[in-house]
Amino acid sequence: MAPKDPTRLNLTAAIASLSVALVLVAVKLWALWATGALSVAASAADSALDLLVSVGAMAAILYAARPADEDHAFGHTSVEDLAALGQALFIAAAAVGIAVGAVSRLAAGRAEALAAELPGMAAMAVSAALTLGLVIWQGRVARATGSRVVAADRLHYLGDLLPTLGALAALFASARWGLWQVDSVVALVAAAVMLRGAAGIGRGAWDALMDRGADPETLAGIGRIADGWPGVRGWHDLKTRTAGSRLFVHLHIELDGEQTLEEAHAIGAGLRRAIIAAYPQADVIIHKDVAGR
Repeated sequence: MAPKDPTRLNLTAAIASLSVALVLVAVKLWALWATGALSVAASAADSALDLLVSVGAMAAILYAARPADEDHAFGHTSVEDLAALGQALFIAAAAVGIAVGAVSRLAAGRAEALAAELPGMAAMAVSAALTLGLVIWQGRVARATGSRVVAADRLHYLGDLLPTLGALAALFASARWGLWQVDSVVALVAAAVMLRGAAGIGRGAWDALMDRGADPETLAGIGRIADGWPGVRGWHDLKTRTAGSRLFVHLHIELDGEQTLEEAHAIGAGLRRAIIAAYPQADVIIHKDVAGR
């Protein structure tokens, strides 16, 4: 059952995300100062970027919720894609910097002393617990509202768990066995994950800004709904595009030309409601054509 106020529920997830991100950045910066571990630096950078993502998500939810107006007839959801493209560039730059630092340490072939491993491990454990709790809450909100913004923000924090747990492992290896190399290796893995995530975010945002159509599975799903809808004798010219969390659908359906306008309208309106029920973020326009002409 859909929530009565999905925007408000989405905002609770955004506020929780922002609050947790602020705490994570503070905790990890302290851990970095105490330990000097590159793996902790990677995790702190990831959290700082997630803070930007969370700010962008909140702004996008608020701005995208604005109704269409004279200047923006299709709404304001493209702001999500613009924000995502900028975030992808920041993430990529931070990942490159972390990777360069890790390679430099490994190339030097000597141990970089890590300090205060146990307090650093405690800080990373707290960070992991906070991140896990946030991910669980965001998942509940995303399922309830269908918000792609919240779902995407959740993916960022799921990605945070790897560098956070990796930093925890690196500090443990340094404290227990003196394996200083683990820190740099974990930082390299975290940088690779960040680059991959940045590429995915950037590609998705670019595709949306270039009006790329929906994925084949969504197109097939819309086609199946139209195929089975009473009164629809055929359909053609299915066109889609995405803008932020919105999916815009234009579809031509073929109807019996002998029926009344009221009957034709009822068929089209019913099909539109069915598509929106299957894809809650869709904005659907149905064009009616006479079958066989």
